Amino acid sequence: MEFLTIGIISYLMGSIPFGFILTKIFLKKDIREIGSGNIGATNALRTGNKLIGYSTLLLDVMKAILPVLYVKINHPELIYIASLCAFLGHVFPIWLKFKGGKGVATYVGILFTINILLGFIFCVTWLLIFLISKYSSLSSLIGSLTIPVYIFFNDQMSNALFFGIMFVLIFYTHRENIKRLKNKEESKTKIY
Repeated sequence: MEFLTIGIISYLMGSIPFGFILTKIFLKKDIREIGSGNIGATNALRTGNKLIGYSTLLLDVMKAILPVLYVKINHPELIYIASLCAFLGHVFPIWLKFKGGKGVATYVGILFTINILLGFIFCVTWLLIFLISKYSSLSSLIGSLTIPVYIFFNDQMSNALFFGIMFVLIFYTHRENIKRLKNKEESKTKIY
């Protein structure tokens, strides 16, 4: 029963569409009609309102931290269930007909909660790739690939499988970005 309860609560927390909510309240716009149509932080930055963009980022990170941290303290054996469900909630939110974000900010919250070092590895990798390329999508893909590779080479095979699955999911959510990157049509992102 705990397994199911934790999965559902983590999914529902992850499915709170903060980018959608913030643009609706403060800009009176539907974020799904702006830029890429995505509800995540990168597209929230495209609204032209940096406060909404960075607030979306912070809240999307926090909506993973809260359930995963609770589970880490109280039911550590279910931490990967909580993590996966929070991530899937963001990508497939029940409130928006299962059309959500790409899950990167939520993934960052998961990383920092499971192991703070993994969060830093992702963020440093993301930032380095972004400074070189200016592509948020490319930075996210390489950052998420770095985690299972790092874990694999540090002999944590059981963890490598979970983070390998997370990379595959992030790769899947970025499939349109990958096509645009290949065709040199991807938009560069301004984060400041």
